[in-house]
Amino acid sequence: MAPQDEATKARLGGAAVAMMDALDPATETADLDPTFRHSYSRDQAILIRRLRRIEGQVRGIERMIERREYCVDILQQTAALRAAVDSVALLILEDHVQGCVRSAAEKGEADRYIEEVLDVVRRTLGKPVRTPRA
Repeated sequence: MAPQDEATKARLGGAAVAMMDALDPATETADLDPTFRHSYSRDQAILIRRLRRIEGQVRGIERMIERREYCVDILQQTAALRAAVDSVALLILEDHVQGCVRSAAEKGEADRYIEEVLDVVRRTLGKPVRTPRA
């Protein structure tokens, strides 16, 4: 991964980093079927475009802080940034449910995927992840 990507990840934080890793073609998929395609693949160009826009927003906020701009203006931009990150996360979640979870349900393997989705939603909302049921 390029140093610029690492710096961007450090600035963006948890949710955005997870999304960038999910979109990274180098991400491990060895345990998956070689014909497997992530559900978000059809929206990959849109997602990458949005992530690049988010990266620009982060740089803009950084410049605002360097220029010592008004706190409320910076907070307004951070709210816009959060909304943009949430929008990307929602698109990936929708694709995952409509693709991966639906496919798993058709194969009778939905339970694991459903718990996984619920755990991600819980983490996104700042709630504790449940321990696996026995």
